[in-house]
Amino acid sequence: MYFEAIGQMKKMLGQLDKWLEAAGTYAQTKNFDPNVIVGLRLAPDQFAFARQIQSCCDSAKFAAFRLAGKETPKQEDNEKTLDELRARVRSTIGLLDGFTAQDFAEAATRKVAQPRWEGKWMTGPDYFLEHAQPNFFFHLNHAYAILRHNGVNIGKRDYLGPLSLHNP
Repeated sequence: MYFEAIGQMKKMLGQLDKWLEAAGTYAQTKNFDPNVIVGLRLAPDQFAFARQIQSCCDSAKFAAFRLAGKETPKQEDNEKTLDELRARVRSTIGLLDGFTAQDFAEAATRKVAQPRWEGKWMTGPDYFLEHAQPNFFFHLNHAYAILRHNGVNIGKRDYLGPLSLHNP
């Protein structure tokens, strides 16, 4: 289950990379600096676009590494351009590419903790279902909404990406 779920996160990060490309193209056609997008937000108290991307990537990365019981690589969160954000997304996909189903063999019995939980922990399944997956989609959806709100021509099919359709 975890390997497949992480695979879905990886797929959605691939879609996110395409949205970032579309955002750059949109900026060119409207003749404005594409890096303006990096600072956009839907509400004053919400993370800016760059932080939404970073948080989305981190949610996927932390989920995979924590559930596999591996040390999570640190990233600096210093991206300031669309190109740097695309590199961050691609880097995260590359990290997720390194996992196999076997890496998650003990995920169901793993205890997951993080500093802000002040000594508390969650089981692997609870962590994934209650924290990692919702956080991933929260930040992914906000990134999508920021782009749509600002006129980038992406829609539901761009969100979903290719489906595993079969012929009758």
